[in-house]
Amino acid sequence: MNRISDHPILGNIEKGQKVTFLMDGKQMEGYEGEPIAVALKASGVMIHRYTQKTHEPRGIFCAIGRCTDCVMIVDGVPNIRTCITPLVQGMTIQTQYGVTALEVTE
Repeated sequence: MNRISDHPILGNIEKGQKVTFLMDGKQMEGYEGEPIAVALKASGVMIHRYTQKTHEPRGIFCAIGRCTDCVMIVDGVPNIRTCITPLVQGMTIQTQYGVTALEVTE
């Protein structure tokens, strides 16, 4: 699968070393520094969160950090925009249910 090399917000993305991370308890691989959402998509993960009221799935929508469709729980912190957050070795990523009352982090 082709990966993003020039992101409109993050700029030129250097392909880092291959790293492992956990997604809902399952070990996956990606490249250090690429957006978490890219590594997830390359691994076949399309759902990042579910809406609170209707439990509808959400995934990548804008891919530039403006919406909340791709937010997930990353290393225990909710509302992380995975489309602009770089992947790091050993991250623990979880599907999020709704968007919490906490401020959405960038």
